[in-house]
Amino acid sequence: MVLGERIKKIRIFRGMTQRELGLKLGYEERNADVRVAQYESGYRVPKRDTLMEMAKILNVNYLHFVGSTPGCAEDIMLTFFWLEEDNRNMFHLFQLVRTPGKYNTSYDMSAYYYDNDDWSLQAPVGMWIDYGLVNEFMREWCLRKQQLKNKEISENEYFEWKINWPDTSSKVDEEGNDKEDNSIR
Repeated sequence: MVLGERIKKIRIFRGMTQRELGLKLGYEERNADVRVAQYESGYRVPKRDTLMEMAKILNVNYLHFVGSTPGCAEDIMLTFFWLEEDNRNMFHLFQLVRTPGKYNTSYDMSAYYYDNDDWSLQAPVGMWIDYGLVNEFMREWCLRKQQLKNKEISENEYFEWKINWPDTSSKVDEEGNDKEDNSIR
């Protein structure tokens, strides 16, 4: 999802009109909504200081607008989060369970699953990310998606967690449980 689409989605989520956001950004009443519409359509790109102010006004982590170092753990996760906003069924996360045994004793690189209606027609491909921080973040994301599925959190609470992540992040143990109570509610 490109920057303008992110701005629009978060603005609407916050229940704010283009005019209201434009006025809070300091634009004149006669063109406040036009300027925000230009940002959302991609016709104009806001300057960095405008994006930082917009993040404050919309109560969202500025990384969603300004970005971070390409390829860093936060950048990877934010990319995944916004891809999921385009297609909620794109990512299916699951916690792998450690079993005792010797490391690399087999050339079998398969993970097994039960064939049922929850899987795509083609056999899915799994991916293990050997990047400790990303793995920690993915474990928490897996927990939040499970909480959403189990209706322990609402769609709004889930989106709120994502748009303020990593400030809303908490540690998740190997079994996929919160270690800390940084509630997203």
